[in-house]
Amino acid sequence: MIVDLNLKGKKIIIVGGGNEAQKRINSLIKQGCSIIVISDSVNSQISKLSKAQKITLKKQKISDTKFLSEFKPNLVITTTNDKKINQKIINDAKKKKIIAYSSDNPEDSDFSNPAIIDFENIIQIAIFTGGKSPAMSKKIKDRSEKLFKKIITQEDIAQIKIQKMVREMAKETISTQEQRKECLHSIMSDNEIDQLIKDGQVKKAERRAITILRNWK
Repeated sequence: MIVDLNLKGKKIIIVGGGNEAQKRINSLIKQGCSIIVISDSVNSQISKLSKAQKITLKKQKISDTKFLSEFKPNLVITTTNDKKINQKIINDAKKKKIIAYSSDNPEDSDFSNPAIIDFENIIQIAIFTGGKSPAMSKKIKDRSEKLFKKIITQEDIAQIKIQKMVREMAKETISTQEQRKECLHSIMSDNEIDQLIKDGQVKKAERRAITILRNWK
C-alpha cells in the first residue's frame, strides 16, 4: 500500500552524509519537517544546506544508536556504507516505535521509497515496485516522466492551488461534507475560472472561486 506521510513538524534523522543521504534530504526538504543529519563527514551540498540553516548537522561518527534516545525522532533513515550499523539502527528504532528506513535494506525497513515524478511539490506520481527493484522503479520513472509532463499542465496545478484555498474556507462556511464536495466540484467545473487560468489571470480566478463559495447555498 502506497501512502503519503504527513511529516510537517516532525523530526527526521538521516544517518550518513553522502549522495544517498543527499537524495533523502532532497525528498524531505519541502515537507516542513526538522531534518537532522548525523555523520562524521558530509558532501558539499549537505554542508551548504547546513550553513543555510535548512538542516541541522551533527558531525560525529556513528558507532551505536544512542542518538535515538537523545533526539527522539519520528523517523530515521540510515544511508551509511556499514551494513551492520544500518541494521542495528533499524532494529533499535523499531524497538522504540520509530519509523525506520535503510537504503541498503528496504526489505527490513518500515517503508519503501518509490521513484517520484514531482510537479512543484503539488502533484506527485509514484513508480513503485514494492522494494523489489528500486533500479527498475527509477528506469520506468525516467521513461514515463516526459509523457506525464505533456499530460499535466500548469493549469492543473493552478486549479489545485485554488481548490486547496477554497477547501479550507469552505470548512468554515459550509456545514456538511456533501455540500462542500458539491461546491468544490462546481468551482472545478466553472468555465470562467478555467478560462481565467488559461489566460494567466490566476488572481481573478481565485476571486471568482471565492465569489462562488460565498454565494453557495
